[in-house]
Amino acid sequence: MLVGITYDLKEEYLARGYSEEEAAEFDSPATIEGIETALQALGYETQRIGALPALAAALLQGRRWDIVFNIAEGCHGFGRESQVPALLDYYSVPYVFSDPMTLGICLHKGMTKHIVRDNGIPTADFVVIRDPAEAAAVSLPYPLFVKPVAEGTGIGVGAASKVQNPQELAAACARLIDRHRQPVLVETFLCGRELTVGITGTGAGARTLGALEVVFAPAAESDVYGYVNKAEYLERVQYHLADDADAQKARHVALAAWRALGCRDGGRVDLRFDARGVPNFIEVNPLAGLNPVNSDLPIMCYKAGLRYEQLIGQIMESAVERLKTDTGQRFVPAVTAAAYTGHTGTVAE
Repeated sequence: MLVGITYDLKEEYLARGYSEEEAAEFDSPATIEGIETALQALGYETQRIGALPALAAALLQGRRWDIVFNIAEGCHGFGRESQVPALLDYYSVPYVFSDPMTLGICLHKGMTKHIVRDNGIPTADFVVIRDPAEAAAVSLPYPLFVKPVAEGTGIGVGAASKVQNPQELAAACARLIDRHRQPVLVETFLCGRELTVGITGTGAGARTLGALEVVFAPAAESDVYGYVNKAEYLERVQYHLADDADAQKARHVALAAWRALGCRDGGRVDLRFDARGVPNFIEVNPLAGLNPVNSDLPIMCYKAGLRYEQLIGQIMESAVERLKTDTGQRFVPAVTAAAYTGHTGTVAE
């Protein structure tokens, strides 16, 4: 089976002038190498594709793959993670991980929490602020937690995210909206343990791999798993595999959220306990980092006794199983470079 690999390479964006923070979610050559090596060890033939423009060019040239292993984060807007799978859907090319709808919803933390809450899954009370002036109307009890509504890798999250009064809330909302040019999520601060739960599989076949507790070292910037603490995790954070009764509760909540959101194949769900000891859903990462050394999901697997190759294997098993049940007639558009009419922007099919 031929597996194409789509990804956004961090060094390419840095070369274009992106800052370290702006390029933080993109992948390193070591990640692509790790995934490709694991796939080949599992018996798959691989082809590196790259980011969305490379994928579009390849499809127009008529190249196809049996399945695409997609970790491309995309660029710009709430639908950026949906760009590659949406294009692959158009060309009826199967792919690994979630579909465009799920990726779009899960990138927006407010929309995600609406679905999670409507499914009866515990999550902190929240409000989405689109204009700094709206902060004055927030009636949630303090302390509150503030972060950009659609960023990953802890971007926009740090010591100033926890606010104690309306003045700090107004300042935090204004600062984040101005810096990240997007709404902010304001939610009740959860004071308990923080865990991230690894999951592979889809729907009823999904299962948890383990629960990794994030323990902040004395050198940590704050007691939140934000951008600085994640970037300097060796000095600021310790990871412990949690297997107590509370961790089991967290795994149950994470799996319920995974299924409610329609996530597929593999990823992570982050949770934090409230003052009553209830694990609350924080956010989901259906495109979790897969760096073999420093990404949370592989770290969790190592601590649980699962090798990187086995993790990739479980992800692929879930995606390939989907191919077996997809027996419907595929529409295959005859859109190639030769069919593209150029200056008019129209496409002949």
